[in-house]
Amino acid sequence: MKKFTEVKELIASLEADADKFYNKGNSAAGTRVRKGMQDLKNLAQSIRLEVQEAKNKA
Repeated sequence: MKKFTEVKELIASLEADADKFYNKGNSAAGTRVRKGMQDLKNLAQSIRLEVQEAKNKA
């Protein structure tokens, strides 16, 4: 459940940069959003593997 909380925190931390990119056209904020989305993808993959392992053990 700890990793799921990390996902929520990561998304919340990206919200301000997403606003700056989409509404104000700040391209540096777009770069930060892209990096955060890559981190999110990796974290999500990690959660998927963890869930699959737990499911297979049950």
